[in-house]
Amino acid sequence: MEILELINNGSMQLKNKKIYSHKLDSEILLSKVLNKTREELLINLEQRVTTKNINRFHRLVSRRSSKEPIAYILKEKEFWSKSFLVNHNTLIPRPETELMVEKIVEIFKTKNIFILDIGTGTGCILLSILSELKRSKGIGIDISQKAIKTAIENSKKHDLSRKTKFYNRSIEEIHNKKFDLIVSNPPYIKKKDLKNLNEDIKKFEPKLALDGGNDGLDVIKKVIYKSKDILKIKGMLALEIGNEQFKKVSNILRSNKFKTKYLVKDYRENIRCILSILEK
Repeated sequence: MEILELINNGSMQLKNKKIYSHKLDSEILLSKVLNKTREELLINLEQRVTTKNINRFHRLVSRRSSKEPIAYILKEKEFWSKSFLVNHNTLIPRPETELMVEKIVEIFKTKNIFILDIGTGTGCILLSILSELKRSKGIGIDISQKAIKTAIENSKKHDLSRKTKFYNRSIEEIHNKKFDLIVSNPPYIKKKDLKNLNEDIKKFEPKLALDGGNDGLDVIKKVIYKSKDILKIKGMLALEIGNEQFKKVSNILRSNKFKTKYLVKDYRENIRCILSILEK
């Protein structure tokens, strides 16, 4: 069978499962199997594919048909122009989180700071920031031991092991340290809304990293309360939040001696990140 026919077969199978990116996904999966770029694939459409690779391709298409995200099938996701290892123990990095990284890099570009990343997952936020802030160092924590293992692998992959340490800890276990910057993309979805998520998120991404409790603010509150003790005065807390949580979160910040300094909006103009300063 030729490449073109395989792509079309995969695309049709995915389209029947109502996967809107069916053509692109089919091309990406075949690229993975043949270890070629999409561009190489598309200029060699008449090339024949071995039976072994045809079978591998169909297995991947079958996984995608069940709504499993492409990132988990490929075991990687691009973020901040870097490829990060991902698996079912970590959330898949999102483009809107890059907007938070961009703002942080802009603020601290020339500084030498010490960073804490709470709920680090793949480590993509901390590692992306430290790849830009050449003189800075940081710690990433997560309550998932498997996520921490992935973050450590990513730090080695991007040659940032000397600047980072990753620990399997909760925020309550961080003592006797003072940070210049705390970043967190905590779980912020209301428990009752988890069932309404897209199938690819609901069925495959770790619930631990999604469930923000009854009001979606359980972990956000913990991060804010703890940050008061472990941030330096005038230190910054950068929090990614869910849609329509801005008013509630900014009230919690205000009542805990934080002053909002910057807001970051996503591509739909929703406020998705609050950067605030700890006052005396």
